[in-house]
Amino acid sequence: MTISRYLDHAVLVPQMPRDEAVDNIKKGIEYKVKTVCVRPCDIDIAKQLTAGSETKVSVVLGFPHGTQLPESKIAEAELYCKKGVSEIDMVANYGWIRSGLWNEVRADIKGVVDAAHKSGVLVKVIFETAQLNTEQIVKTTEICIEAGADFVKTSTGFNGDGAKEEDVDTMLRTAKGRIKVKPSGGIRAYDRAKMFVDKGVDRLGVNGTSSPAICDGEKPEAAQPKGTCNCCPSGGY
Repeated sequence: MTISRYLDHAVLVPQMPRDEAVDNIKKGIEYKVKTVCVRPCDIDIAKQLTAGSETKVSVVLGFPHGTQLPESKIAEAELYCKKGVSEIDMVANYGWIRSGLWNEVRADIKGVVDAAHKSGVLVKVIFETAQLNTEQIVKTTEICIEAGADFVKTSTGFNGDGAKEEDVDTMLRTAKGRIKVKPSGGIRAYDRAKMFVDKGVDRLGVNGTSSPAICDGEKPEAAQPKGTCNCCPSGGY
């Protein structure tokens, strides 16, 4: 499988104008990424642009802090499913995780999972691992498995470090194939993306501006396109 088919191409910068969002979505489609991961306000245009392509639409929920009421998250999930997204990337309430409120964390995740799965929509759960210790990452991975989530995911890209190797390793060891793992944040070059794939992850969250560098880096004969950069986050991921 080519590296592009592991990529969730994020178009999430809050201040991004619509025309820039459209250009970024089109770039993801051009590179045949697995999904374009968009802001809720861009679901409709993303669905239009990806129609007939190999690229699906994922959307963030409870982004970027995860502190919405569980009932609000369920309502969001139901609305996004009606709009035809294929996947939802929800932010867990990592304040609750840090507080050890495990029953509340489980219910928060399970509510979204149950709502999404009724429509055949996958759910990835973002921990914001930079704010957690190893024990909390292990426990939250187990809770996501219990709640029936499809993926565990490291980061929003908007709060602290992104995907650290040690945190991804912790997720993979805990998952033991029972749930898929998605590193996100700070993956801006092919070598780093390939390193995570070789570890056994199933998806990579990358800023849309980094997808060309990652995908072209798989082809030694291809030069990095002008105007791309693999050293700056450009807001998120």
